[in-house]
Amino acid sequence: MREILKRRRRLLSRRNDGRPELISAALTFATEWQWPVLPGVAPDPQGRARCGCPDPECTVPGAHPFDPGLLAATTDARMVRWWWTNRPDAPIVLATGAAARPGGVESGGGRAPCAISLPAPAAPHALDLLDRRGMRLGPVIAAPTRWAVLVRPYSMEQLGELLYAKDFVPGSLRFHGEGGYLALPPSETGQGAIRWERAPLPGSASPWVPDVEAVVDAVVDALTRTGVSAPEL
Repeated sequence: MREILKRRRRLLSRRNDGRPELISAALTFATEWQWPVLPGVAPDPQGRARCGCPDPECTVPGAHPFDPGLLAATTDARMVRWWWTNRPDAPIVLATGAAARPGGVESGGGRAPCAISLPAPAAPHALDLLDRRGMRLGPVIAAPTRWAVLVRPYSMEQLGELLYAKDFVPGSLRFHGEGGYLALPPSETGQGAIRWERAPLPGSASPWVPDVEAVVDAVVDALTRTGVSAPEL
């Protein structure tokens, strides 16, 4: 019995010490910032560029929800702690544009931010353009292939009207609104590490983010100028 207890303690120690920063970050997002989160799919251990989900052609390996599904995203500390205690290396996935409630996300409220993402090669130019225009930015997430600028929640009608007014919208631009998702730092996915290019201010409440209108013009302009408009990027 003593040996069994020792093995159990070693197992729990390895489980809890795997990625302590992940559970800490997930709890901050959920409880302090009221962003509904859930664990993403782990990358395939036999090939990190592949996903652990059943889709062999998955384009976002490890960076999307699978089991549980997106509607399970929550701000409940007990659920978040349970998920990452049992899956300490799971990526943290944000349910973009979702209103928070402890038992799971609730459509229509919109406490969690939405995002505009663009290919990584064009992203530094876009941020530089926004800076030169004197535009205030909130957090920016950098993944190996795409960067995402967090913005205030928007409706599909609002986004549609905004894009309709444009003469051209690059196909490589993606919008993460209500019903969407985004991997958050410090997750590790099949494509590599997720990090903050521009981190939220430490010790702050839910981070400030700009309106979507304030960001779209400069991002579209940056992608058009750099010629990075291919949908596959």
